[in-house]
Amino acid sequence: MSCILQRQPSSNASHDQCLSRRHVKGRGTDGTAYAPDFDASADAEALYNAMKGIGSDKDAILDLVTSRSNAQRQEVISAYKSSFGKDLIDDLKYELTGKFERLIVSLMRTPAYHDAKEIHDAIKGAGTNERCLIEVLVSRTNKQIHDMVAAYKDAYGRDLEEDVIADTSGHFKKMLVVLLQVSSPGVCDGERLNDLYEAGEAQWGTDEAKFIMILGNRSVTHLRMVFDAYEKIAEVSIEDSIKSELSGDFERLMLAVVQCIRSVPMFFAKRLYKSMKGLGTADNTLIRIMICRSEIDMLDIRECFRLRYEKSLYNMIKVGKISLAGEFFPEAAQLAYKMWEISSMTKVQLRPTVRPASGFDPAADAQALRKAMKGFGTDEDAIIDIVAQRSNAQRQEIRQTFKSLLGRDLMKDLKSELSKNLERLIIGLMLTPAEFDAKMMRKAMEGAGTDEHALIEILVTRNNEQIQAMNAAYKDAYKKSLEDAIQSDTSGHFCRILVSLTQGAREEGPADMERALADAQELADACNADSDDMEMKFMSILCTRSFPHLRKVFQEFVKCSNKDIEQIIKKEMSGDVKNAFYAIVRSVKNQPSYFADRLYKAMKGLGTDDRALIRIMVSRSEVDLFNIRKEFKETHDASLHEFIQGDTSGDYPAEKTLLILCGGED
Repeated sequence: MSCILQRQPSSNASHDQCLSRRHVKGRGTDGTAYAPDFDASADAEALYNAMKGIGSDKDAILDLVTSRSNAQRQEVISAYKSSFGKDLIDDLKYELTGKFERLIVSLMRTPAYHDAKEIHDAIKGAGTNERCLIEVLVSRTNKQIHDMVAAYKDAYGRDLEEDVIADTSGHFKKMLVVLLQVSSPGVCDGERLNDLYEAGEAQWGTDEAKFIMILGNRSVTHLRMVFDAYEKIAEVSIEDSIKSELSGDFERLMLAVVQCIRSVPMFFAKRLYKSMKGLGTADNTLIRIMICRSEIDMLDIRECFRLRYEKSLYNMIKVGKISLAGEFFPEAAQLAYKMWEISSMTKVQLRPTVRPASGFDPAADAQALRKAMKGFGTDEDAIIDIVAQRSNAQRQEIRQTFKSLLGRDLMKDLKSELSKNLERLIIGLMLTPAEFDAKMMRKAMEGAGTDEHALIEILVTRNNEQIQAMNAAYKDAYKKSLEDAIQSDTSGHFCRILVSLTQGAREEGPADMERALADAQELADACNADSDDMEMKFMSILCTRSFPHLRKVFQEFVKCSNKDIEQIIKKEMSGDVKNAFYAIVRSVKNQPSYFADRLYKAMKGLGTDDRALIRIMVSRSEVDLFNIRKEFKETHDASLHEFIQGDTSGDYPAEKTLLILCGGED
């Protein structure tokens, strides 16, 4: 956003920025092509044919335009002019009418020109759409503001700031002008953390200028510190204080600033909900948000919407039958579904927190570990510093070198020297991933009780190769097949689900569109069957299809049933079966988010599930722990680093190891 996100240097986005700007390195497409076999000339011809003759083929236009990225649409515009000597946007405006024209033409504009048009429409004429001004200016990044200002000048021959000043007034105007500036963040001045309190709660009247100065010229990191300090000093949240101290459009603007600092996706989820609740629908708001966020963070917005309102965004749009002067507007529902589909299919770049150490010398590490364990006492810090800061492949080299160089078994030496959680952590890190998974499965089943959540977590989140390697490691270590162990320790449909997953035979590859439709319909039909048949049908699909295919199935399931599959599982199933299917769905949709929730549950409340904490930190540190960390911060409004510190403060060696694996603060 301009006042906050834009203040961060675009070349070096901070961790805090990633929380609210997940489109930078998160799920957003950032130019990812929707159509893998994209052909701009063929698309241009298809659009030309769709507009040829009497009437227009609206379905063909909608399907093509919403199935391309914005960058691809720009190529289609160029190809159309080259092929037919005409301006595509002019032809679309001529052939289409009403809201459908607005929708399609908006999609064809670049983001900067789309924003410029929205701002221009918001301030032209007799009235001003203050809510549109707030939404656009508060949520855009530094670069987006810069590009929008240039586009506005190019399109309308006017200065955007001058037009905003001419059309608004008072403190509302001053803050909008601040938002339009492209500048660096203010420094974090610890002595002025209570400035907002002094500007509001602590005095008669309100110093609006100070609110503007602080909220408009500070970095995200600083403002979150300010909000925390403010709540301690004033004993009310910054939001509550703004509501009591400010009013009107200025109040709405400042609340929007705070909401975007906390979470841009949640800000838009709330905007979408407000645009649809009550009588009628604010169609322009809905269309604007769906278009402007479709290649940025629509999946995050959809998830925030579901979490906050316990409704599917697509369902709410579809069931609400967006009204346009009393008429049903199916294109908006179709657009919502398309954007849901596109954002759901985007790939997340998985990032580890532990990487191979540079200048690695296995002999030197082996000698250092031996030295740390020789004599009276053990140098736990030295062991942690070596083991936790090497990749697993490097640790295996150290194991081999320790044996060949010193004639000793490193694992036995470590077990004899370490104890409790530090031993679990260090031994877990020294095992191969397959050995570690096998050991965790064994621990989940040994003794009187069974840790069903651990069994589910491991089997649901490992790929075929990892499961097969785990099976071999289990057989080698315990002289019994993993499948036999599961069958001895579990029963019923839950046992069948685990056995199915243990085969390591999940299909691989992309979605089969025709089959996905059939699978979705079968799942929808199964919801009307008795519980046994329903669970067996869910197992036959959820335990065997590839994750990309299941993503498509879940999207089509929404269309078949008007329900999100998570809602069905929660409502219609129970016990371990429900937990297993729910874990599969969560992993398919967003695996790092699933692990973030597992970590949170392991540490919240009285006591800590040490095994779960260690299992996830060790197994994901070289896979996606960075992503998990980000999900944890966004979902629980606290960093994983902070949670670990608070939860392991009485166990320094384990705490140090876990924090190294965590890889930093957020």
